[in-house]
Amino acid sequence: MTLIKSISGIRGTIGGKIGNALTPVDIVKYTSAYAAWLLAKYPNGDKKVVLGRDARISGEMVRSLVSNTLQMMGIDVIDLGLSTTPTVEVMVVKYEAIGGIILTASHNPKQWNALKLLNNKGEFISAEDGETLMQIAEDESYDFSDVMSLGSYTENTTSLGEHIQDILDLELVDRNLIEKANFTVAVDGINSSGAFAVPAMLRALGVKTIEVINAEPNGHFAHNPEPLKEHLTEISSLIKSTKMDLGIVVDPDVDRLAFVCEDGSMFGEEYTLVAVADYILANKKGNTVSNMSSTRALRDITEKHEGCKNFSSEVGEVNVVKMMKAENAVIGGEGNGGIIYPESHYGRDALVGIALFLTSLAQKKMSLTALRDSFPAYTISKNKIELTPAIDVDAVLETIYQKYKAEECNRADGLKIYLNQEWVHLRKSNTEPIIRIYTESESSDSAEKLAVRFMDEIRATI
Repeated sequence: MTLIKSISGIRGTIGGKIGNALTPVDIVKYTSAYAAWLLAKYPNGDKKVVLGRDARISGEMVRSLVSNTLQMMGIDVIDLGLSTTPTVEVMVVKYEAIGGIILTASHNPKQWNALKLLNNKGEFISAEDGETLMQIAEDESYDFSDVMSLGSYTENTTSLGEHIQDILDLELVDRNLIEKANFTVAVDGINSSGAFAVPAMLRALGVKTIEVINAEPNGHFAHNPEPLKEHLTEISSLIKSTKMDLGIVVDPDVDRLAFVCEDGSMFGEEYTLVAVADYILANKKGNTVSNMSSTRALRDITEKHEGCKNFSSEVGEVNVVKMMKAENAVIGGEGNGGIIYPESHYGRDALVGIALFLTSLAQKKMSLTALRDSFPAYTISKNKIELTPAIDVDAVLETIYQKYKAEECNRADGLKIYLNQEWVHLRKSNTEPIIRIYTESESSDSAEKLAVRFMDEIRATI
């Protein structure tokens, strides 16, 4: 059993002992601490919190505990029911709430759930705010309201439609163009919120032929919910057999987006952001941001547009958003298929990504394989080295840096070294004695060779 507390929320497996898993006691404890933090942070705001969940088996149980706890803390709950992470983020701002909670463990298997915590801007809370919240939980420094000061409870069933309409209203989303393209689209709903949210987005965009698999949002995921090639054989086979134009795959809370090409091959999660960024920059000049473990292709595409620069942030959505604001980026995200488009909101949003991607595809009148081939070709390899707890990982990374400091280096999150058209990113884990080694090159073989080279250098250093 596992319980993980971080800036991305309170995440754990359901069942087990208190403090070692996501038990009812832990859910109440951290919800109470979050409520106390909100009330102290925004004393003059309306005491409203937006709540939404994906379709996990434990979702309704967790929703009930969280909702009742918030009301006991004197907070009014606006419950969106089955929803998406980006919809909750958008609704926090729209309803002028002081916060929001999304009940989802993203791509983790069905035994997991989590409380993802938002501030009054509908963005994930910062590391500093997270530390304050954890201290409140540790000290149990929160008081419940008396019977005359309990919060209210309201259900909202229109939020997804409102979110979709906001997307349709974006300047660079062209519904008419998409409708004329007459796309045929397969969707893997992974038995969660994407099963209804993605088809609703497609219908609103004028797509008429939609085939949905794993369409019942019951939380019994038909396969591992992370949208990686090895988990997407069913939709790949469907596209090939029915000769559909493309496939769309999301994770259970619909903030990650992956496409499948017309021949059943993967467009590549890393290239979701690349394709959308290329379209945005062709229409609006500006900077781009991705995390340090994302493909170099975004940098290449950004610099292709005159006057545009690419910046790399620490890993984590909150860090990407922080840098996007600092560098006035017009588009950003992560290489896991996360699109962050500030014209909509500062959060990864697969629905926004779908609308922008299909507009670009309709405009270019290309197949997905042709579009993919139009971008620089890179392959990322992900490896790790396990260490003993006695090894000083920081000292190891410092030794490697000293060897390569004449090259372009970024030390914001571990050590990233650019070597001509290749790069290596070395990161230490915060939870276990390992060094993660991400490498990228123009082929899988060269990416693997680069990884082996640096693993050998790390072992030699140790």
